[in-house]
Amino acid sequence: MKRIEYMASMVFGGIFLLLSLLVVVETLLRKFFSVSLQGVDELGGYALAVGATLSFTLALLGRTHMRIDIFHEKLPKSLQILFNWLSATLMALFAIFMFWVCLQIVQETLDYGSTAQTPWATPLKYPQGVWLAGLTVFAFAAILYSLRATWLLLSGRTGQLNEEFHPKGVSEELKEELEDFKHRQQATTSDVGTDVLEGVPAQAVREGVK
Repeated sequence: MKRIEYMASMVFGGIFLLLSLLVVVETLLRKFFSVSLQGVDELGGYALAVGATLSFTLALLGRTHMRIDIFHEKLPKSLQILFNWLSATLMALFAIFMFWVCLQIVQETLDYGSTAQTPWATPLKYPQGVWLAGLTVFAFAAILYSLRATWLLLSGRTGQLNEEFHPKGVSEELKEELEDFKHRQQATTSDVGTDVLEGVPAQAVREGVK
């Protein structure tokens, strides 16, 4: 799952980085040369559609989908287990439904050979195909999460189910942020130490060690 999360985050960031660069180029061309690329708005719509599907996966893997948990911690453990399992299962069903609807749209696009009503007249099968790929990843991840929650429930490992699928609270988010800050601080300190040593002659380093 970590590999999927890493790849999805890299693609997500790359899409919007490229879009932001195109917007800057479009703005400069219009300002100084009165020229337009005639397609940045279209690409922006595609980027939002594809980026949304990737954000679904990232939110699922990071457990950042919104859940109304005001009463969750006050419920008996048995109900907490039930709701945590139910949330994973319903998310998988929702992901499958979205995948199925997207598949029907792509099939209709292929049947009619639909194109975008824009100056580029882009064949919609290409952006919709990428959109479908993003929803496929989301459905795949959601199904795996649902199967794991079900397996933990049936095997009686309810404590682990609660630990892995309970709503993420403020204290847990704060803990993750502090750990991430600690790792980044250690990496920065290590890089600074390496840079300092690179500027010191090897003989001086050996004498310092002695």
